[in-house]
Amino acid sequence: MMNVNNPSEKIIIALDGMDKNNVLNLIEKIPEVIWVKVGLELFVSEGPDILSILRDKGKKIFLDLKFHDIPTTVARACFGASQTGAEFISLHTCSGMKALKMANEAAQEGAAKVNVRPPKLLGITILTSWTQEDFFRDLLVDQAIDQRVIHLAKIASNSGLAGCVCSPREVKLLRDLYPETFELVTPGIRSLDSDVNDQSRVSDVSEALKSGASKLVIGRAITQSKDPAYMFRSFCNKVYI
Repeated sequence: MMNVNNPSEKIIIALDGMDKNNVLNLIEKIPEVIWVKVGLELFVSEGPDILSILRDKGKKIFLDLKFHDIPTTVARACFGASQTGAEFISLHTCSGMKALKMANEAAQEGAAKVNVRPPKLLGITILTSWTQEDFFRDLLVDQAIDQRVIHLAKIASNSGLAGCVCSPREVKLLRDLYPETFELVTPGIRSLDSDVNDQSRVSDVSEALKSGASKLVIGRAITQSKDPAYMFRSFCNKVYI
């Protein structure tokens, strides 16, 4: 059995498709939530103020904006994002090693400027929506997804990033290569009987943790359920494996 002092630490609730009122209602219903993910939808609709609101509520934040641009732009974005106090910030590893190194340095500087703890930068590998067939048809990439994930994780690690975002299907491959200190954050977590929606490479809680995931991102399975508090606690119970 995995030794977990607080299973809530393992679960990050994705606040996708919600507005500020929805978010406040959710965390009122589930006060034991520790981690939340603020992605593009919520950030664009509510702005940076939502981060301050969540921090005032004592929540840890995964700021999942998936920065992907030229090195200077990515670095400046991470400089600003690091000042929000977010614990995790995501950016695409395919921005390249120069961009990742500059972003990591900029995040340290940004956090120091406002005297907050530097965030951990996480490199996005391959989004969970991709299938092998789509990967080849749309991008003309004739390489297995798991091999591409391994390659992108190596770029992230060599650039000094704290970890990666990958699907549960690639977690074991990466955990065999990297120590526990290298964060492997996995979206695409579902209960065994739930719909996968627009994600393809998915898994359940126990399987992902056994494979070596550091934290699990769970969204609609909790936020769109009839009883979010019950579902959250149900997922927490599965942390003990």
